[in-house]
Amino acid sequence: MAFASAAPLKTLTAAVTAALALGLAGCGKQEEAAPAADATTAAPAGVTVKIGHAAPLTGQIAHLGKDNESGARLAIDEANAKGLTIGGQKVTFELLSEDDEGKPDRGPIIAQKFADAKVAGVVGHLNSGVTIPASDVYEQAGIPMVSGSATNPQLTERGYKVTFRTVGRDDQQGPAVASYLASEFQPKLVAIVDDATSYGTGLADEVEKSLKASGIAVLPREKGTDKTTDWKAILTKLKGKKPEAVFFGGMDSSGGPLIKQARELGIKAVFAFGDGACSDKMHELAGEAADGMVCSQAGIPASASSPAFLEAYKAKFNADPIIYAPFTYDAANLIIAAMQKADSVDPEKYLPELAKSSFDGASGHIEFDEKGDRKDAEMTIFTLKAGKLEPVAIIKAGKSIKFEDFAKSGGN
Repeated sequence: MAFASAAPLKTLTAAVTAALALGLAGCGKQEEAAPAADATTAAPAGVTVKIGHAAPLTGQIAHLGKDNESGARLAIDEANAKGLTIGGQKVTFELLSEDDEGKPDRGPIIAQKFADAKVAGVVGHLNSGVTIPASDVYEQAGIPMVSGSATNPQLTERGYKVTFRTVGRDDQQGPAVASYLASEFQPKLVAIVDDATSYGTGLADEVEKSLKASGIAVLPREKGTDKTTDWKAILTKLKGKKPEAVFFGGMDSSGGPLIKQARELGIKAVFAFGDGACSDKMHELAGEAADGMVCSQAGIPASASSPAFLEAYKAKFNADPIIYAPFTYDAANLIIAAMQKADSVDPEKYLPELAKSSFDGASGHIEFDEKGDRKDAEMTIFTLKAGKLEPVAIIKAGKSIKFEDFAKSGGN
């Protein structure tokens, strides 16, 4: 699905054009126009508008960070191919991509770097634990930020005006995966493990609350870190308590070793994960041990994105999107569409248009509520079979829909 086209540009007087040029210069670098024969034939001056992107581009989850980056880059390249004119000037978008390493203390540093570079908007960050502290800087600097993957509710619960996300929240995702786990497997006793990050702990908390509300017993919480790959001590402890299901809040880089070692120890419980570990990487890390796992994603599957996006992504990167690329693609396009509607790349001027977006993107229709959260965000439940994730259900507005029925209905 293509994003909405901009409203026709108004004819500007020379004075207004000059004023807009000054505003544009604050968000990018002004380029000198080639000398023209006379004023009536002179082409409008060009302007470069910087958009920031941040995610882990090195380390254990670099594959997810690069997936995010690819989605944003595709949107930028497509916009540039259209030769957009905003505020009477031809605009060239430049993606400034930074490696935040998935570290919370790197978030504010990169956010300040973007502010100093006068970016007009930011796509990112990937991890909630990095996005939340970075958003403090963006709020102070007045730079709109749209994350395509940060799911912790705290991100949009602080009244910030510049913070948005194109995925659902953990307090939607947690109940969804917990409900599916309870209804499909009917465990009487569940163990919960998390990686001690804002994302992993927050999601695990929501799953625990939902399971307990359903009358399911939950063992005391076990914790590792986002770098843990040796889970044998925790798993040996859990084996003695014989849980029928185990939920892990964390990323695939830790979740893969967890389920692999569990099977090696003879633990036969069903394993469930959130979106951070809901990738084909789980098979790469755990082999056949990952088959039968259940996991959730805070949005529709990447494979169910718009055909136009999937074709363009494949053509550009010779690969399929993993999880979040459709959402970062939409995040970048939302920023650009808001600029077009406001006829300005000034963050203060286009921010109101971003907040009231009504946008058909790769991941479906997007509107934001007053907090900056995506309205009516879908959740998808997957299972891993023969090394590949297969969507089995879509949770929307608290109702579970078989994925095959969702696909047949065109996502409605």
